[in-house]
Formats: sequence, structure tokens, C-alpha cells
Amino acid sequence: MKRLLVKALKNRFNMEKDDAIALAKTVEKIFNGQEEVEDMSIDKHARSLFYELQREKLLKLRREELKEQGKFIRKYYWSFDNKIIKEAAYEKYVQDEKYAIYKKIPKDAWLIHAQYN
Repeated sequence: MKRLLVKALKNRFNMEKDDAIALAKTVEKIFNGQEEVEDMSIDKHARSLFYELQREKLLKLRREELKEQGKFIRKYYWSFDNKIIKEAAYEKYVQDEKYAIYKKIPKDAWLIHAQYN
């Protein structure tokens, strides 16, 4: 899993390999070999990191509602999204997403456009 996570971080955040390795170690240290980690057990810096990873869909957040001592309590649990991590590990990073559409247009289309302008 760690190898795939490193590749996914490199691709999704355009990171250097050493930085991706360090970040993957940090995330795995927080999980400590568990499938899920309770949100209340992590500090605010780790939570901020987890939200960033969630935006890239590398982590998932699950909510559980319990009734304890007559009160409803919500607990949140973080887990890896293994399917997305695997996909992200093997995708190519596009340098600038907002201009990625132009790479999909065939060169012939550009030449024809240039002839009419």
C-alpha cells in the first residue's frame, strides 16, 4: 500500500519522490496499521492534511451516530480509498489542469483554425 500511496501523492500533488515518501510515512504513522482512525484521535495538523487528501479522494470519511447516556453522538472515521489510490498511482499528472483540454484537441484542428483567422 505504501508504494501505491507514494505514487498517488506524487501524481495528484506533483510532488518530489522524497516528499511523497515522507508524507506517506506520516499518514501511515497516524493510521498505525489500522484500517480506520477516529477523527478525535488525531491532532488539528493531521486533520488538515487528511482534509486535503480527502479533496483528492485518497481518503474517505465515514460518520457513525451513537446514542450514549441518552445523547446522540457523532463519530467520524478516516480510511484509505484503496481503489482511488491505485488509480491515482498509475495516472499521469497533467501540468496545468485548466489547460488540459487543449492537449486533447488534434493538431489538425489547430491548423484549420489558423487558416481561417
